Parts: sequence; C-alpha cells; structure tokens
Amino acid sequence: MASDSFSSLSLPAAQIENLNSLGYSKMTPIQAQSLPHILNGKDLIAKAKTGSGKTAAFGVGLLNTIKPRFFGVQALILCPTRELADQVGKEIRKLARFVPNIKCVMLCGGKPLGPQIGSLEHGAHIVIGTPGRVQDHLRKGTLKLGDLKTLVLDEADRMLDMGFAEVMQDIISQTPKSRQTLLFSATYPDTIKQMSQSIQRNPITVTVESEHKPNVIEQLFYEVKKHQRNTSLLALFEHYKPQSTVVFCHTKKQCDEVANFLRCHRIEALAIHGDLEQRERDQVLVRFANNSCSVLVATDVAARGLDIKSLQAVINYELPRDPEIYVHRIGRTGRAGETGMALSLFTEAEAVRINAIEKYQKKPCICDVPESLDRDPGFSLEPNMITIQLDAGRKNKLRPGDILGALTGDAGLNGSQIGKIDIFDMSSYVAVERTALRQAMNYLAQGKIKGRAIRARKIT
Repeated sequence: MASDSFSSLSLPAAQIENLNSLGYSKMTPIQAQSLPHILNGKDLIAKAKTGSGKTAAFGVGLLNTIKPRFFGVQALILCPTRELADQVGKEIRKLARFVPNIKCVMLCGGKPLGPQIGSLEHGAHIVIGTPGRVQDHLRKGTLKLGDLKTLVLDEADRMLDMGFAEVMQDIISQTPKSRQTLLFSATYPDTIKQMSQSIQRNPITVTVESEHKPNVIEQLFYEVKKHQRNTSLLALFEHYKPQSTVVFCHTKKQCDEVANFLRCHRIEALAIHGDLEQRERDQVLVRFANNSCSVLVATDVAARGLDIKSLQAVINYELPRDPEIYVHRIGRTGRAGETGMALSLFTEAEAVRINAIEKYQKKPCICDVPESLDRDPGFSLEPNMITIQLDAGRKNKLRPGDILGALTGDAGLNGSQIGKIDIFDMSSYVAVERTALRQAMNYLAQGKIKGRAIRARKIT
C-alpha cells in the first residue's frame, strides 16, 4: 500500500517542514492519489468534493515548479467565485511560506483594476482569479501567460455552469501548449469530458468517491404539497433544532423569500446569491463562518468555496435534478469526524429525483411526511455571537493579534468571548459574544487599536 506521508514524495525538506507546521500530518485520499502524478508533470482530472484537501494537492504540486528568481506568471488558478479564489489564495500563501519571495496575486471581479495592475507590474509568480477578471487583464495586456507552467481549473463544473466556457477557452488559448493542466471538479458531466479532450494531453484520472461513509450523514426525505414547502421547512427546524444549517434553493428569488420567511419566524437567516454586491457577500460569509448567523440560504453556485468547519444540517428546500449535486450538497455536513443531517423536501412530481438518488447511492431513501414531526412552536434561533465591523484592514497594517490584544487588554474582554477575526483589505470583522457586545462597542467608541481610533459598527 502506498504511503500517505508527505515525506514519501520527492519534496524539499523545507516544504515537508512547512506542511508539518500547518498540521498536514498525512495526505488525504485526493492528495495521495494525485500528487505523485502532478509532481511527475502529468495532466490530471481529479474528481473530488469540497473539503477533500484538493487545494493542498494542486498547491504543493505547482509550488514544486516555481522559479522564484523569475518574475513571470508561472501558475494560474481559475476559480468560479471570488470567495473560493480568496480561500484558495490564503491556502496557497500558507503552503508557499517555505519559499522566500514567492508572490501571489489575486485577480477577482468586484475589486478595482488599478491596484491589481500595480501588483502585476511588480511581478507575480502565481495568479489566482475568476475567469472574467483574468480575461479583462489579458485584453488590457496587463497579464501575460506566455511563461505559464501550470494551469489549474478549480471546480471546473461550476465555472461551466456559470457560463464561463468561452471565457475559459479564450484564456487557455493564450497559454503555452507545453503547460501542465490540472482539472478539479466535484461532478463529471459530459461538458467536463469535452473540455478535457480539448485542453489536456493524456490526462490521468483520479476519483475520490463522493459517497459518504455510512452512519455519518443521516438522510431523510419529506414528501410535501407544493404550497407546504415553507411550513414544512419551519417544521424541520422546530423538530431537529439544528444550530448551523445551509438551506439550498434553486433560484436567487427563492433564496431571498426563504430567508425572509425564516427571519419572520425568529430564525436568524441570511441569503447568498449572485445578485448581492461583493461587500454584502463578504459580510454574509463572514457572519456565517464566525457563528453570528445560524442559517445560510444559498444557491449551489453561491455556496461554492464556503469555509465551513462544522455544519449540523443541510436542508434541500427543493431537490436538485442531478443526484451528483445532491451528494455534493449534503457532503458539507458530517465532516471532520462529526455526524450530520441531510433533510430534503420533495413533491409527488419530484419523486423521479428520489429514484435517481437511490440509484446513484445504491440504497433506498427513507421517506416520511412533515406531519410526523414533533414541532416546538416556541423555537427560535438567535446566535450567541455578533459581528463587529472595523473600518481598517490589511492595507492599514491591521492584524488579528492587534484586534484581539485591544479587546482582551484595554477593553477587558475574556479571550473566550471573542470569536473568529477576518481581515480584508480595507475592513475587518470580529465576532464577540452577545453578552460582551456593549463592553466591546463602548471601548471601540472611545479607545484605540494600534494607537489610533478606528470606527466600529455592529453588523445586523
């Protein structure tokens, strides 16, 4: 049996040491299966779900080919959304700590072009971005890919779903034919096969099964009438009382309506979809990740790249037509050794989707009706954390330790009362316990962080 230790690979000692310091004690299945091929320079098709460790797989691989002294773009990672690109960028920067002077540049929409052009002018080794913005820079001549060694398409299926096929082909046409192409996808429809045939050379295919371990995720299906979806959704919350949940909807309009319905019934919920401005998307994701919002109502595309450590339940407000997407959705719960619940609503007309899921998972679905649920009409879901936004960020040299130090020092909060801290370019977010909010805000109104007053507001 092949070793699952990173030290079994031909990697520099400094890289092994860095991986150990980051807590990468052994390879995940996708890393163990794909890294030997990536390090051998082979093209790769990797079918793996979010949370499988794929970013480290292609990150470790592409860093092995980077020449730090040459300031040309040597690796390009395309992602479907800015959220996923941000997450990938953070991971790549951590993985690259062992190499001095490696420069990563983010090219995503929703941000001004000027600073991105400036970053590229100073030279970049690795570019991480969304297809539209990468294409913008190629058209302007501010990005050149003539020296590219490695191209990574992360969550390629979502990029195709979002209509980026032509944009991706345009970008790829401006890269050397000698490049290595790594294609990562949670699902493997015909469109991905066709894309692979046109852009890859004799790719190795690696699959990490999407089926979930038995008894890790409890899957239950509830048959409802079309007009009962909302009341049945409420019944699921009142019966199971999950503290952190993603509710999947098909459309942006549905997301907004469902989130509003839940809030009207004392369940703190936020919607995320493509119509939100980037600042709003950032705030929604920050609040869900730091436990100051309990329920996220999302479309499949918007939910890609979510950094969720612990999710108790996934609810399908409506079942997807593709059973692979269903399996991908529910795989967001029951991670890291924990158990989870997948609860789904379906109408009689959607029974064909149940059949497809049964066939795909090779086991029967357990179906019930909402009337069987024990409802608690007094149930409400208000998270015990609240998010504070600060009008200063990375560009102001603000670090998480500065915020933590101010709140636990002069403000007098306990470290246990402070949650996740997120630093963006021009703003920062810190979660504090609801009971400590007044104390924190009183200090921030009068006190200082890093010797200067910073405006703060509660996000609701």
